[in-house]
Amino acid sequence: MFGMRRLTWAVALIACALVANTAAAERGSHHWSYGGDTGPTNWGSLEKEYSACALGHLQSPIDIRDGATKTTNLPAIHFDYKPSPLRIIDNGHTIQINHSPGSFITVGNKRYELKQFHFHRPSEEKINGKAYPMVAHLVHQDDQQHLAVVAVLLTTGASNPLVKTAFDNLPNEKEHESTVDNATVNAADLLPTSKAYYTFGGSLITPPCSEGVTWFVLKHPTPVSSEQIAAFGKSYPMNARPVQPLHGRHIAATR
Repeated sequence: MFGMRRLTWAVALIACALVANTAAAERGSHHWSYGGDTGPTNWGSLEKEYSACALGHLQSPIDIRDGATKTTNLPAIHFDYKPSPLRIIDNGHTIQINHSPGSFITVGNKRYELKQFHFHRPSEEKINGKAYPMVAHLVHQDDQQHLAVVAVLLTTGASNPLVKTAFDNLPNEKEHESTVDNATVNAADLLPTSKAYYTFGGSLITPPCSEGVTWFVLKHPTPVSSEQIAAFGKSYPMNARPVQPLHGRHIAATR
């Protein structure tokens, strides 16, 4: 009986992990946050699995500065996004939309499927020291389980239709995914007209801060309204990790 209980508990833990935020993966017995004793400066000591948060040399986010950036010939990001039913969750750290299969990006000979996207306020990435009001992180995975994240900086301007649909249907309770009847979203609505980008090797931006993540930060922001920024701020007034040292990394940029 005890063995069966342990098995049932293990299955429950796996099920929870499957719906967790990829970028926020693996919670330990210590709950992490964006401030105080469980804030970013202490993530690395909360759990041994979080050691990369303190010891890693390829950590994200970063401040993308001209002096560390090399403009070169890079393959374009080809976005092939399709509408998806709105499956939304407040996971306790951000608002996340889990995406149905069938949407992907192709960069050169690499293809990554879109798994989910979520938001941070203010933007975690900075451009020459400047943060934007928000950022959307579109999390992708290839067939070998490698992660690629497209960061779309969000600036104050016109209302965004995808953000409106999502924020008009915020769940009433945390950590439970809601599927909204007759509501769909298309991640393409988050993209700016220009798909020029910066790219570098980095990490997850939440514990366990695992490295080996390919980052694509689009150079041009997408507008969202001040009301939409304020709506997210009611749930998360600040959920951004501070920028991390480059440790000699070079950032490549499209022409």
